[in-house]
Amino acid sequence: MSIILSFLLILLFPSANASWPPSPGYWPSSKFRPMSFYKGFRNLWGPAHQSVDQNALTIWLDRTSGSGFKSVKPFRSGYFGASIKVQPGYTAGVITAFYLSNNEAHPGFHDEVDIEFLGTTFGKPYTLQTNVYIRGSGDGKIIGREMKFHLWFDPTKDFHHYAILWSPREIMQVFLVDDVPIRRYPRKSAATFPLRPMWVYGSIWDASSWATEDGKYKADYRYQPFVAKYTNFKAGGCSAYAPAWCRPVSASPFRSGGLTMQQRRAMRWVQRYLVVYNYCWDPKRNHALTPEC
Repeated sequence: MSIILSFLLILLFPSANASWPPSPGYWPSSKFRPMSFYKGFRNLWGPAHQSVDQNALTIWLDRTSGSGFKSVKPFRSGYFGASIKVQPGYTAGVITAFYLSNNEAHPGFHDEVDIEFLGTTFGKPYTLQTNVYIRGSGDGKIIGREMKFHLWFDPTKDFHHYAILWSPREIMQVFLVDDVPIRRYPRKSAATFPLRPMWVYGSIWDASSWATEDGKYKADYRYQPFVAKYTNFKAGGCSAYAPAWCRPVSASPFRSGGLTMQQRRAMRWVQRYLVVYNYCWDPKRNHALTPEC
């Protein structure tokens, strides 16, 4: 009886010393079948820096180029995920990304939802950056909504599943790592939430000007090639061509949407112990431009 009670207490009240988040109790990734790369995606750039073997995609960056890919169709809502493994060692300045965007359809005025691994230096952990752009531009006026995290595992050791659940019906976006919600971005108004169809992208590229400690450390091509591997691609929901009655996917077992108490508990744990930057907490930001804070 005491063992059962202790187990229940650990589930309900994870301690500050816990090194792993509590179970979310629901696994959205299990609701979607994996697809082969060529069934759902195509190369976008850097074809010579991309290879596919048994449904696993490898892309790499060297002095000559990086590489990127794009979904064959746009979506207006859905669940989008991939299992990713990044390179160990010195990767400063290098971005490995999985994201939603409509930048090609709306250049200079696009929406974007990002999951990005920010490269690092020897002995330091990767930072996972999540970001949301709403009708942004590339001319310096873009408003980022960054939240950065350290992970509870080493993303260079094995594949882990990273996903974005975008649901205008549920009035939110959820970022998930191994089905643990790490961030919920709510829709406060149409001005602060992406509503136009977006494609799914992935890429590896040189962002030395800002990626690692605000550009302090640059990409060092003595360590090239910088390699990222993707597999277990999942994309489900309502494409831009689906009928109006298409039902968006849910982040939880509730058809009405929203996260369960157990999912919220897991997310609170991550945000309590692993957040390293939150734009809403940054006193240097003009929060009149980010009313959702």
